[in-house]
Amino acid sequence: MDPDQPYLSFIIPAYNEASRIGKTLEAVFSYLREKPFRWEILVVIDGAQDATSEVVKRYQERIPYLKVIDRKVNKGKGYTVREGMLRAQGQIRLFSDADNSTSPDHFDKMKPFFDQGFDVVICSREPWDAPGAKQVVPQSFIKRQAGNLGNIFIQIMAVPGIWDTQCGFKAFSERSAKAIFSRSFIDRWGFDTEALALARKLGFRVAMVPAFWVNDPNSHVKLSGYIKVLFETMQVRWNLLTGKYNR
Repeated sequence: MDPDQPYLSFIIPAYNEASRIGKTLEAVFSYLREKPFRWEILVVIDGAQDATSEVVKRYQERIPYLKVIDRKVNKGKGYTVREGMLRAQGQIRLFSDADNSTSPDHFDKMKPFFDQGFDVVICSREPWDAPGAKQVVPQSFIKRQAGNLGNIFIQIMAVPGIWDTQCGFKAFSERSAKAIFSRSFIDRWGFDTEALALARKLGFRVAMVPAFWVNDPNSHVKLSGYIKVLFETMQVRWNLLTGKYNR
């Protein structure tokens, strides 16, 4: 094992996040600076059209081990997370949404599972997945209903037994990250479902921990995004049936 390899890569996909990425970086750095293990923060900018890049680069002067991938073309969150996972160096590779709806200290709940040999650990906002999960500031009623109905469909088609596939706080061992994200195809919102379906297909052990989740009303996810996830879930199902992920 390389003694210089970071234990944790904290990956933040970012698109037009100039107004809130600074606060998120402050929170992540405040959490990581107290940890005994080596770490890195990797911000992957997805063709932002605002000052996200400038804000993040200013923080590089203050935060050690903060790296930036500043892609000028928008490719989607799935593409962006995949890029971060495959470019990261950590033994554990975690991605978190730029709005900090799930605080960095949730990794404290995840680490014991990695210590026990689990390959993938995800946060869930659904108590059926993880007792104690709570949405402190919930999404709108329409988004909650769309999410609930959509998840039943997702379970039937691709990931049975997981009630919250979309929470934006998931961690992967180096081995599972390379295996899953080198095979994935979904570039936009359905990538979470694809990653979990691939984890199951490849035989990786998956654990779930409860999220204490605070909705950000300025989220980039619109109702149309939920509909897109359903179409992409059907694509995942087709890929599984046709052996596309075997290549």
